[in-house]
Amino acid sequence: MKEIDYGRMGMRIRQVRKAKGWSQDQLAKRCGISMSFMGHIERGTRIMSLETFVSICCALNAGADELLWGGVQSSDAVLDMWSLSEKKGAGKESETEGADGYSMYVRIMKSVAEIMNEA
Repeated sequence: MKEIDYGRMGMRIRQVRKAKGWSQDQLAKRCGISMSFMGHIERGTRIMSLETFVSICCALNAGADELLWGGVQSSDAVLDMWSLSEKKGAGKESETEGADGYSMYVRIMKSVAEIMNEA
């Protein structure tokens, strides 16, 4: 598994923020964190929580893969989960389709949390 480079991730956050023409303070306010903490995140000197990372992704309208790795990374585990879900519902529409989507979301978020905790 790839190790997270917080300095590079912070650099990518800074690049997206600047491309939008926002100051650190503007992004920090949108994410509900202090400008000082945002500066640490962009320099890679502090590690943010998963909730803060999600807030930054949403505020910047940027994908997690884009900010974490600089592009979309495929994960065999996630691809396997999607293929299982597709096989389950192949050729039929059911009332449980929404529930299957929710359980898929929960599994993906648990995987992301595990990856973040390993760092």
